Amino acid sequence: MPIAIPSSRSTITIFLITFPLCFITMPPTTAAATPQSIFLLAGQSNMAGRGGVINNTWDGVVPAECRPNPAVMRLSAGLRWVEAEEPLGQDIDVNKTCGIGPGLGFANELLRLDLGIGVLGLVACAVGGTSIRDWARGGFLYGLMVKRAWASVQSGGRIMGVLWYQGESDTTSREDADMYKERVEKFFEDMRTDLHSPTLPIIQVALASGMGLYTETVREAQLGLHFVNVRTIDAKGLPLEPDHLHLTTAAQVQLGEMFAHAFLLFRKSSTQSNSAHRFEYPPVTTAHHHLHCIAACCSVMLLVYSLLFVWH
Repeated sequence: MPIAIPSSRSTITIFLITFPLCFITMPPTTAAATPQSIFLLAGQSNMAGRGGVINNTWDGVVPAECRPNPAVMRLSAGLRWVEAEEPLGQDIDVNKTCGIGPGLGFANELLRLDLGIGVLGLVACAVGGTSIRDWARGGFLYGLMVKRAWASVQSGGRIMGVLWYQGESDTTSREDADMYKERVEKFFEDMRTDLHSPTLPIIQVALASGMGLYTETVREAQLGLHFVNVRTIDAKGLPLEPDHLHLTTAAQVQLGEMFAHAFLLFRKSSTQSNSAHRFEYPPVTTAHHHLHCIAACCSVMLLVYSLLFVWH
């Protein structure tokens, strides 16, 4: 028996019925692995992580609070989202030995406290031994941070805040210590401007230690900073490694929890009710994806109906 070939009109009818299903059932390909809430981690060695590092060797000990979690991703140096694991900044702070930092402890504590935060994305940018001048707009570190920030939202999600721990290198010079407040304020302003986010939440750390004689001068600048949506947590008194400069693993865990609790104050604050901290040009989300699909579907259906009318 010969195979019946449907008429052109039948073919078009079948097409009209089945074609919209392609758009309804087609999910975004990256939705499952895309963080909804993204945080930048910037500064110098204590943000990059030196917990458990003695004589340039990391002991490999990962506390329970810092273990990998499927709901915590990190942006690799190659700008790909991968599951976060310690050392978090090992492919960014490549010239130093990295250990435990505050990032994963922060993320796991935040997930424990706020079940609605969604999948978290950590964007490590910290590099050891850097001064606030090294983070000025126009420099390499600043450019890298902004590039990684924009790359982090290309597949979805929003940057919810910045964790900033820096200043030890500025304690060696009286001039640098005296200028710290002015320079860090300019850094925060420039970062918010270039990320199109004028009230982006920032949590900075008041130093636990320093490299020179002017640690208290820098701490005073940090504790005296009064900026909209900037909160300061004080690391003074947290235990240090034998070098008397870097936080121990236990201290990093505690610092991460301090970061998480400080961020929750943003979430509960009335200033957080506005959307100014969000990117001006948000990426396509799942909802946007479905809207685009429906619009495309309707356009094609109108075209086919027009062809049917002409055919008739």
